[in-house]
Amino acid sequence: MKALLTFTIILCCAMITRAQDLKMTNEIASSLKDNITLSKLHYPKSVIQFYAKNNSEYAWINSNKKSDQPEIAMLLLEYSYRFGLPLSDYHPETLSLENLRKLRDTSAEINQKEQAVFDILMTDALITFINNLHFGKYNPSYTSSFIDINDINGFRSENILLYARQQKDFLKAILDVQPKIKAYTDFQDYLNTVYAENDCMDSRPEMEKIVINMERLRWVDTEDTTYILVNIPSYTLEFHQKGTVSDFKVIIGKPTTKTPVLKSSINYFTTAPDWKVPQSIFVKEMLPKILKNKSYLTDHHYSVYDKQGNEVEITSSKLKEIRQNPYKYSVRQSSGCDNALGAVVFRFENSYGVYLHDTSQKQLFNKDERAFSHGCIRVENAKELASLLLKNDGSENKIPILENAMADYQRKDFVLKQPVPIIITYLTCLIKDGKPVLYKDIYHFDDSLENKFNQNK
Repeated sequence: MKALLTFTIILCCAMITRAQDLKMTNEIASSLKDNITLSKLHYPKSVIQFYAKNNSEYAWINSNKKSDQPEIAMLLLEYSYRFGLPLSDYHPETLSLENLRKLRDTSAEINQKEQAVFDILMTDALITFINNLHFGKYNPSYTSSFIDINDINGFRSENILLYARQQKDFLKAILDVQPKIKAYTDFQDYLNTVYAENDCMDSRPEMEKIVINMERLRWVDTEDTTYILVNIPSYTLEFHQKGTVSDFKVIIGKPTTKTPVLKSSINYFTTAPDWKVPQSIFVKEMLPKILKNKSYLTDHHYSVYDKQGNEVEITSSKLKEIRQNPYKYSVRQSSGCDNALGAVVFRFENSYGVYLHDTSQKQLFNKDERAFSHGCIRVENAKELASLLLKNDGSENKIPILENAMADYQRKDFVLKQPVPIIITYLTCLIKDGKPVLYKDIYHFDDSLENKFNQNK
């Protein structure tokens, strides 16, 4: 009789617990249909997907599941500034460690609706944090609404969060979504160090620069350990190869003809290239010189071609015709010591028509500020860079061929078996020897990004 009574009590408790769990599940499902709740969410579709895969169960409030994950998650949100992200994005008016503990630890008389909304807002905050860490908050390629409904290169924030909840190291699983690129990890290491020493960091003048440049690096989608990084404001190129970095000076575009920010891959490079002069340069800069001095073309090894690709003989009557209809003609410079592309050009696909190349004006590398080009990037010691690319590609035996071709201005194509990613970015701050170094904002790109972050402080 006693055993039967005990079993009955256990069964009743189980039924009560099941009923409570069912009520909680129903409350989550109901709240996710409530327009007022949904209007508060940054990523509503992702949140709905998260709870669908979590059987509409509470993720953070359910006190029956003993875990320190809810506290870790809440502290991660409260310390978002340590990652250069504003707390205002993570529902601070509702979410706090104190509220989490109150709602989770208090008995069932607490309003179930309040618990459900808190749980949903916390999930939305964590999904927002994950997306902001990975894609950035102001990514020019992806808006939050686009990220919410699309699978971008296999990345879905709700899946990351579900995966993290299954791991022993919940924090590591979340933070692993951050960029792996060295410039970014240098920023994060710096913030970890300085915040460990001093929590009052907002007043430091370099903080705004660190925040906006971490944001820019989140827009760079790369997991590669071998890549070329061109940084416009520092006039530098870095060739990263599995822990080693080779540094080069570069010349970049003038403020009126900016070098674009982009990501591509160098597939091949060519020695002794000829230069097909861009039409805008021909019409605006070169044609006035040609009209003033007909020998300008021969002095600089230029040839003029018609639309059919036939070389044009330059006479007084032909010059008059060119002046009247310049867009019917094009100009090409043959290879040689004074060729604008120098002895080698590195090609990569892009919609801007820019490339990386050697130059005949090597004296310009002695200047501190080197914004002189029409948008393309000129690199110092181009032969060394080409040699490193061949060595990285397992073609070290081709280096003597490269050197001879460059010395004799012989045209040769060197196709890489493994294309090397090239990232052209705009970083007005970098960490050098453990300290922030600021660079002149030559294109004035910082102001708009700083304003966006300041509005969210």
